[in-house]
Amino acid sequence: MAKKRRPQPRAAAPQIKDGEVPVVGAREPCPCGSGRRYKACHGRQAAHAVTELVQRPFEGLPGECDWVALRELVPAATAELTLKGGLPEGVPSVTLATVLPMAWPALRRENGAVLLGLQNDTASGDISRDLADTLKRALAAEPGSPVAAGRPTADGPRLQDLLDLDAPFEPTVHTGFEFWVENAENATGEVAASLERANAAAIPTARIPGLEGAYWCEAPEKNHLRWVTAHPEEQLLDALARLHAAGTSSLGEGTRLVGSFRAHGLVVPVWDLPSSMGADDVAKPAEAFAERLAKALATDAPLTADERRARGGLTNRQITLS
Repeated sequence: MAKKRRPQPRAAAPQIKDGEVPVVGAREPCPCGSGRRYKACHGRQAAHAVTELVQRPFEGLPGECDWVALRELVPAATAELTLKGGLPEGVPSVTLATVLPMAWPALRRENGAVLLGLQNDTASGDISRDLADTLKRALAAEPGSPVAAGRPTADGPRLQDLLDLDAPFEPTVHTGFEFWVENAENATGEVAASLERANAAAIPTARIPGLEGAYWCEAPEKNHLRWVTAHPEEQLLDALARLHAAGTSSLGEGTRLVGSFRAHGLVVPVWDLPSSMGADDVAKPAEAFAERLAKALATDAPLTADERRARGGLTNRQITLS
């Protein structure tokens, strides 16, 4: 009879701290030594960290309200970005764009300039981390090439880590997408045709000067003012209810506060405007409303019955985009 082989002691699993566990294939053994596959061990933790939704991804960035507006409301706009420590060699500029041709996440021009697209699907629950990952890859991309979508690591940098937080954020709204190409005025053939199609689909939009996050847009039957605000939601709704109950929530004759929606953790009140009311016409009434809103926000008295009814109406008409 064959001798029974005595079980040999297993080699001790390497002791790796959580922060030191490298990323491997999902079906490979986890490097921590647990004996489980990576996707069922530390890979699960990493995936959860990457997909966990960040409610206010642009919080802490200069112009947070404008970031949200360019992400959700504005069809064609750009803004120059300033990096911490300055631009790398060979990169003359970094420009944020609402959208890029073919919905590319980013583009490195022939001259080395980088365009970063904002209105793209994201791989994780943190838009800021996705954009930072795309930006890093765009800075290292070959000039004259687009940058494909990717998936950031759970501990990768965010925009707040890469951008100069002391630099101003000043969006420029465009009437079309000529910023896609250099010397757009000389475009011919398919390039010119593509620009014409894109421009035809863009809703005319304008930024209200001096009011962060406030944008006018033209619609077929009535125009709108959509104003991204950074005020705490409950406080803002109370203030809007006070003004609505007092009959001072409009922006002039023929205008009406119709409700609000949430986007990336911020509340966006919306007004209907007459089709004859352009962006220049709404600027002064919007400034006057901002003053009334500031006073209402400073009031902490309990809401009256009429104000509570007004608040209920505003809340019932609220939706969430993101």
